Amino acid sequence: MSAPTRSPRRRGLALAGAVAVLALLSVPAPSAAAAVPAEVPPLTGENLGPDRLPRCAEVVASMSPRERVAQRLMVGVDAADPAGTGRTVHTSQVGGIFIGGNATDLLVDQELRGVQAVSRIPIAVAVDDEGGRVQRIDELDGPLPSARAMVARMSPEEVRRTAAERAGKLLARGITMNMAPTVDVGQQPAGSVIGDRSFGGDAETVTTFARAYAEGQRERGVFTVLKHFPGHGHANGDSHRGRVSTPPLDELRELDLLPYANLIGPDGPLSSREGRDRTGVMVGHLDVPGLTDDLPTSLSPAAYRLLREDYGFDGLVLTDDLGAMKAVTGRFDLPEAVERALGAGADMALWSTGGDVTALLDDLEAALAAGRLDAEANDTAVQRVLSAKGVCGRS
Repeated sequence: MSAPTRSPRRRGLALAGAVAVLALLSVPAPSAAAAVPAEVPPLTGENLGPDRLPRCAEVVASMSPRERVAQRLMVGVDAADPAGTGRTVHTSQVGGIFIGGNATDLLVDQELRGVQAVSRIPIAVAVDDEGGRVQRIDELDGPLPSARAMVARMSPEEVRRTAAERAGKLLARGITMNMAPTVDVGQQPAGSVIGDRSFGGDAETVTTFARAYAEGQRERGVFTVLKHFPGHGHANGDSHRGRVSTPPLDELRELDLLPYANLIGPDGPLSSREGRDRTGVMVGHLDVPGLTDDLPTSLSPAAYRLLREDYGFDGLVLTDDLGAMKAVTGRFDLPEAVERALGAGADMALWSTGGDVTALLDDLEAALAAGRLDAEANDTAVQRVLSAKGVCGRS
């Protein structure tokens, strides 16, 4: 038999490889002294956390003030305009983008890879994919049942598997964060503001099913966000339409706050452990007698203290939408609302539409320089943001 004939392409690759080897052989070997310059420290790994990531404190220290405040913004983008989304991220270098609405252009053809490529630090790509009335990839990957339907039809283990499968589909499209599950406790009519988005009126049921959903998503690497702290299930209205009130704080502690107490405290199954943050909390726009004082919870320092101190949560905290919900927009413009939220204790300010990001960054940079935003608290918030994205470790 005759020897096989190489294709021209293979001959070319072989020739290129031979040239590369000859080139390497022709380079004089460096001296021992030049091989490892004395000023280069040994690579010991001392500055890496237990998950082999750099420590967040060192990462934040290397960032400019503007880069730090930018990480605290989650900007709503138009899913029908991938190029515009890329320009927004490239120009502002924000910490995250939020994809709402029904358009899918940004979720196909790996468009989000291009968006990530123009960000110097990986961005969080967030949706609210709860199921039922609130989901984002149903037109592409099929529908997801509402929380109420999950409880009626599935066991917690089935919910966990369903959530894990869904998380795989989210990740495949470039989505890294899901503003779900809802842990509001309530039995409102299905179509009301919370309604069938809730797992039910029993706090233990909500805790069990929300944990299953969150753990399923986390198994695949999707960051989950519990909402709407401190509890929208018994509020007297819809914060999209105006100011709403909840029962007094003492009553919330007895029912609405129980899922948070059970899930995200220092020993809770969804808590931050060993510096790894995989579940956050969204603070709603709620007036709570005995807690807030003429401000919705998203802008109230007392609400963040309640979450951090009373419930021991040390992970990422985001606001609900500051740009399209009249509980906030009826009183504050976007720049003031964002600064108030960050100053009150939110790690990230979220808005779904509108706003000049560059001008807002100018305002926040000035607020940081003037001391209206505390520098130490700002650095801590940025560390939480970066940890939630897997950029670094906080331990």
